[in-house]
Amino acid sequence: MTISILLLTFNEERNLPACLRAIDWCDDIVVLDSFSTDGTVEIAKDSGTHVYQRQFDNFAGQRNFALANYKFRHEWIFHLDADEIITDELKSEMESEIEKAKVDAFRVPSKMILFGKWLRCSGMYPVYQVRLGRINSLRFKQVGHGQREDIDASRVGTLKKPYLHYSFSKGFEDWFKKHNRYSTQEALEGLKILGGKSIDWCGLLSIDTPTRRRRAFKDISIRLPFRPLLRFLYVFILRCGFLDGTAGFTYCLLISIYEYMIVLKMKELRISMPRGARK
Repeated sequence: MTISILLLTFNEERNLPACLRAIDWCDDIVVLDSFSTDGTVEIAKDSGTHVYQRQFDNFAGQRNFALANYKFRHEWIFHLDADEIITDELKSEMESEIEKAKVDAFRVPSKMILFGKWLRCSGMYPVYQVRLGRINSLRFKQVGHGQREDIDASRVGTLKKPYLHYSFSKGFEDWFKKHNRYSTQEALEGLKILGGKSIDWCGLLSIDTPTRRRRAFKDISIRLPFRPLLRFLYVFILRCGFLDGTAGFTYCLLISIYEYMIVLKMKELRISMPRGARK
């Protein structure tokens, strides 16, 4: 298999064994750890991976640093987190597509898992992220709490097979801690959008590029009143999240709470701004 894997970790001893078992076919796994305090590093070393450590700044910074400074065996790199699982179907599709690739990167869908259930509707499947790319072509930029590809959209293809995302694998306490941090970063990004970024109206009608459509919708939604309620109703009713049962209702409620955290922090940040800087 001619794909290397870059795996970011921090205190992932609970998730890492399953993640590594799913990629035991890979002969070049690089783990970039953010100075874990549990058994993560020992698990990674025992599995035979190449382990490095770097103080975490953000997801884009970690990935770009690794690409620029570490030696990878293969041209194509898959960017993975420890709470994610690469399926056999995705592995086969990647192997087939890179052999004939005329692009430099691929966006990949993911399946959100909660209570052992795939959130087919409430997780708004398929949601894509660019995760597979040529080492010399794909770089990332930080936007809000996550990374975004820094490459022309014409150089990005789309894979059909998803990876599995166990975002709740370390429990709800961990989820709330992470999303408390994420909401601060998203609030800062929201203020940037309100401060002058124009809306990509054409992107809303983009059929062939769902990622562009989702980002354009986000730029509009940040301007709407009652966003937490609207997000719950949109996902639970319009996107049929109710079909996912208890897991779907729980997830819709959680993302509406997360949206409210962003709204509150944006308000707090506005109040703390100098009067002349407020929008």
